[in-house]
Amino acid sequence: MPRYEYRCRTCGNTFELSRPMAESSAPADCPAGHDDTVKLLSTVAVGGTAASSAPAPSAGGGGGGGGCCGGGCCG
Repeated sequence: MPRYEYRCRTCGNTFELSRPMAESSAPADCPAGHDDTVKLLSTVAVGGTAASSAPAPSAGGGGGGGGCCGGGCCG
């Protein structure tokens, strides 16, 4: 079940709730009893490295195809 982060506008407390996605926008009461809360936009951190056999494209051209369409139709 997803966890959502909320902040109480009254006391400034930040708290999390586990609830179904269908209830993500439902009002949430602060653990201190206040009802003026707002759902925070949470970010997801993904770590690790991507393995690739192709080199990353370089900016600035340098003789490869490039262009906005891969080198086929741009002049």
